[in-house]
Amino acid sequence: MGRFRRMLDRLSSSQEDLESEELREDTETAGCTRICDCHDRQVVTVAGTLRTVTLRPRAGVPALEAELFDGSAPLDVVWLGRRSIVGIEPGRKLIASGRISMSRGRRVLFNPKYELRPLGRE
Repeated sequence: MGRFRRMLDRLSSSQEDLESEELREDTETAGCTRICDCHDRQVVTVAGTLRTVTLRPRAGVPALEAELFDGSAPLDVVWLGRRSIVGIEPGRKLIASGRISMSRGRRVLFNPKYELRPLGRE
C-alpha cells in the first residue's frame, strides 16, 4: 500500500513540489542543515540549487548575490567585492558554509566557503 500511495502522490504533485522534495533529500544526503532550520548568528553548512544570480552593489562595493534554495526555504548568498565567480550560475548546485545573518527578514550568508556540486545527475 505504501508504494502505491507514494506513486499516486507523485502523479498528483506539481513539478515544483517534486523538485523541492528532491532538493530536501539531497540536503539530508549531504548531511547539511535545512535552510528553514537556520537561525540568526548560527554557523551552518547548507546545500541547495542557485535560483538566481545578480550583481548588486552594496554601499558602493560590487556584490554578487545569489538565492540558494534547498526545498525548505530560500537563502541569500552574497560575495562582497566580486563581480562574478566562475561556476556560480542559476541552476548550479552547491554546498555553502558560514554564519547566517538576518537582513530585512531574510536569511543571508556573506562570503561563504563553498563547494560546487558536479553538473548533471549525481
